[in-house]
Amino acid sequence: MPVSRLKFEALPHAIFLQRVSGPQAATTLEARLGQGAFLALRLVDLLARDRAPVSDDAFHYQWVATDRFCRELRATATEGAHVHGIAASASDAYRLGEVRLVAPALFAYAHFLEAELRLDEALDVLTTLLVVVGSRLAAHDVVAAQLRFARVQRKLNRFDEAEAAYAEAGETAALAGDRYSALLSRIGQANTVLGRGNLAEGERRLRGILADARAHREQDAEARAEHGIAVALYQMGQSSDGIPHAWRAFELYEEDDSRLRALGDLGIMLLTLGDAVGAERALSEVVRRGGSQETVSNAIIELMHCASNRRDHVGFARWRERAEAVEADMPPNILADFYLKQGIGQARFGKFRRAETLMTRALELAGGAGLHEFEFRIERIRSGLAQCEQVMAREAEAAAPPMVQTDELREVAESLAQLVS
Repeated sequence: MPVSRLKFEALPHAIFLQRVSGPQAATTLEARLGQGAFLALRLVDLLARDRAPVSDDAFHYQWVATDRFCRELRATATEGAHVHGIAASASDAYRLGEVRLVAPALFAYAHFLEAELRLDEALDVLTTLLVVVGSRLAAHDVVAAQLRFARVQRKLNRFDEAEAAYAEAGETAALAGDRYSALLSRIGQANTVLGRGNLAEGERRLRGILADARAHREQDAEARAEHGIAVALYQMGQSSDGIPHAWRAFELYEEDDSRLRALGDLGIMLLTLGDAVGAERALSEVVRRGGSQETVSNAIIELMHCASNRRDHVGFARWRERAEAVEADMPPNILADFYLKQGIGQARFGKFRRAETLMTRALELAGGAGLHEFEFRIERIRSGLAQCEQVMAREAEAAAPPMVQTDELREVAESLAQLVS
């Protein structure tokens, strides 16, 4: 369905009430945050133009009840501040007769939820933004909301919906003369093609976008295209070709977390080529600089993986402990990856029974979150544990093949060494 035709199905915002499950869950902070989000977004619904207007008394009564509940959440967590901010913005919008006042709070909350990988909840908030406020937003804000909506759909592997939303955002951007957003729409569509598994076509599109971004000096779009090409080449098993693109993306990005994501992907690619030292340099720099929880958690897990790759028991244990310290905050995909790579590490150290237990847990986490491609990969690795001892014996007898070096790879290695020195 095009974004412009969005409407709520069944009970709006019911996704937030799913946090309340089990006899004791209603008293947890997580459940209260979900209830607060539900109440705040229901208050925003009263601002919709196509619904019967509510009386001042009715709005005031609902606002007072919502504010009382959400105000208590404001100091408990970052999400609580977002939820209370939406309720307060809705009150201001109603009082001043300007619904656009609620848009920044909705944008910010959707961004927070996406970063936490609460993707269905982020989609609900973006739907609220587009349905309630969309027709009264400036064109560039409409495009930004459509692009964010499309990206969340893509992350949920809802590729048809993502492509429709990206296309609509591109049309809106073109009509508004917004060249940068039009490029972002094309990048999003190319990434959707990659998500469907058509890597060659996705790479081809991204190279065309890269040329256009360079021609028009759109640096951020150029960085995103470079990053996308790097990921496509990595997924095609061509890490040595992808690494220079990942490094150029790192150099071009201006926003810190995007730079760190590119650096983290660079580290993963270096490890696939057997360059554990270079991988650890890149990933350690990600951890040192910080960033979003997702970016840093991924880097810590990959550093644990690097240590087991070098058969470094102490390093493996140290990074595993770092990961365990933030395990409770990991979303399902990262948590499943953590257990998988713990299992791989234990297998590398010859502890096969422990490895199988950890991989089984990773499989359960991936299955529970609907990460079906990840399930397949975990199952494939776990089923190979029986042959692992023979493989390890062969590895011990054979020297590790030298990493193939090119001028571009040497240049990246030198730049990376200077970065972390």
